[in-house]
Amino acid sequence: MALQTLAALQHNGYLGLMYRSEETPVAMPTGPAPVLFEAIATKRCVEAAYNGGHVVLAPHVAFVRHGAIYIGAITITRDGRIPREEKIGIFKLDGLVDLQLSDRIFARSPAFDPRDERFAESTLIAAEA
Repeated sequence: MALQTLAALQHNGYLGLMYRSEETPVAMPTGPAPVLFEAIATKRCVEAAYNGGHVVLAPHVAFVRHGAIYIGAITITRDGRIPREEKIGIFKLDGLVDLQLSDRIFARSPAFDPRDERFAESTLIAAEA
C-alpha cells in the first residue's frame, strides 16, 4: 500500500515539489516606476531622454495626477547644460524614455517642499530629509 502511495505521489509530481532545491523565481515589477522609486529612496539621480534631449534629474517625489505617475525633480543637466536656477520641475513618467539609475548621489534640495499643493495630496514616495 505504501509503495502505491509513493508511486502516486511521484506520478503527480508532488515529491519533486517537496524536494526542489532551486528557488522559485519571484515576480518583480518592471518598467520605469521601480527605477524611479529606487532613485528617490536612495537619493540617486536618473538619466533619460526627454522631449528629444538628454536629462539628468534628481527625483524628489513621485505622485499621481489624472491616473498617471509624475515626478517632481531638480534638473541637474539638460543636454549637458546646467539650468540657470534650481527648481522642482514636473515630468510625466511616461515621457522619460530609457530611464536609468545613475551612480550620482544627490542631497534633498531646499527647493523641495513636500507640502507643495501640486503633489502633496497624491504623493507615492518622497525623498527624506
